[in-house]
Amino acid sequence: MHEFLARLYQFEIRIRKAVNSQMRGNFRSIFKGSGLEFSDLRTYQYGDDVRAIDWNVSSKGHGTFVKIFREEKDQTVFFLVDVSASQEIGTTTRSKLDTTREVCGVLALSAIKEASHVGMYCFSDQKEKYLKPSNSMKHGYQLIVNLFKLKPESVRTNLADALLFTLNVLKRRSVVFLVSDFIDSGYEHNLKALARKHDLVVIHMYDQRETNLPRLGIIPVYDTESRRTVWVNTSSSSFRNGIKQTFRQSQQQLERFCKQYNANYVALDSQADYVPQLIELFRVRKAR
Repeated sequence: MHEFLARLYQFEIRIRKAVNSQMRGNFRSIFKGSGLEFSDLRTYQYGDDVRAIDWNVSSKGHGTFVKIFREEKDQTVFFLVDVSASQEIGTTTRSKLDTTREVCGVLALSAIKEASHVGMYCFSDQKEKYLKPSNSMKHGYQLIVNLFKLKPESVRTNLADALLFTLNVLKRRSVVFLVSDFIDSGYEHNLKALARKHDLVVIHMYDQRETNLPRLGIIPVYDTESRRTVWVNTSSSSFRNGIKQTFRQSQQQLERFCKQYNANYVALDSQADYVPQLIELFRVRKAR
């Protein structure tokens, strides 16, 4: 556990230094602009976002007015974390779930230090762990410890139910980090609702072993979620190409979905250094 926390601090320091240098200014918040509330009205000026126009006031004939928003100081950052059995794919020393824990830990520490309320919901096809949002450093460490020690009771996935739970439990607009391998179906409707209501960041976790199997001939493959063993020919070109194509199509579909509904998307290789990609994610959010 001590080694895990030490790694988190090391990664967070790297992120903060890189973000500071790339933004060429004071580091305020990687979550800036996500929690907004109405403050006032002013006359429309050329270049203003037309989505900010208050049409009810403007229709009275006294000019075109836009809404002014101010950043909420008590915004909520919520982690929606897939801990189903498919997240256990990886090497003997590092799985997708291990990387998921680190990424969530780094982001949670950053959010807590920016005075955000932080909460978490871990799911399989049922509720595995729920922590209500709070903004104390003690709560931040509690979140990390719970995520690190969690032993899921179920091996299956139900992403749609997890999204629905989040929609019901978060009453105010929040930053929602959804971390999953998205090996599921039938969740698109609830994901759309979540993206419309909240500031959604989709982190797509994957492992190269899912798309680039070694050529071992005909071998048994055990599906951890269905608890079934199937025999596959890993040397077959059609089988290998089919796996790659299925993953690529799923990834492209999810990325297009995020662009359509103004959500951030990043795909992370569980075996690679994820810090540069997180920094790029923060840069994109800053620019937006």
